Order: sequence, then structure tokens, then C-alpha cells
Amino acid sequence: MRTPVLLLTLLLSGLAVAASPSDRPPDLKPVPDGAPGIDDAPPVTIQPSSAGRVVEYRANGKLYMLKVTPRYGKPYYLIDQKGDGQFARQDSLDSGMRPPMWVIKEF
Repeated sequence: MRTPVLLLTLLLSGLAVAASPSDRPPDLKPVPDGAPGIDDAPPVTIQPSSAGRVVEYRANGKLYMLKVTPRYGKPYYLIDQKGDGQFARQDSLDSGMRPPMWVIKEF
């Protein structure tokens, strides 16, 4: 039973590899090489004041996050999660999700 399944898998994988480039969609563009440039970074505006500092982050001209650093105290973030202009406060950008990490084998 395993031999026919193995042969069928090899046959299908060979057909997938042998597909000609004309089978690809015509709108594919190559990925640019190198690190992103200055124009690729989201625009950031820093507004200092006597009470602290506010850093605005924009994407496509739309404000999506504010980092508020008060003169005294911990910085916090105001994030527009839905894109409707309603900002929710977060004390850090850490999502709090931690993947489980167990030691399987030590050498």
C-alpha cells in the first residue's frame, strides 16, 4: 500500500516542479534586493512639549499609533486598532503571548 502512494506522490511533485514559467500569473514582480530605504519607512512626527513628548506614526497618510512619553512616568501607546479614529491605550507593545518553551534534550 505504501509503494503506490509513494510513487503517486513522487509523480505529482515532479509535475509541479516541471510546470513551465508561462503557467505563473503575469502580474508577479521581482522582490527588490537590499535593505529598505528611507522612503520605505513609515513617516514619524515628534512633537516635544513641556509636559513630555508625543511621537505620531502614520501609514499612507493615516495616523495609526501615538507614543506618549510624559515628563514624569512611563511611556504608553495609543493605538487605532480598527482604523476608525478611536485610540486605545496600551502600556507596551508587548502582546503578552508567550510560546511554551520546554527543554527537550541538553547536551
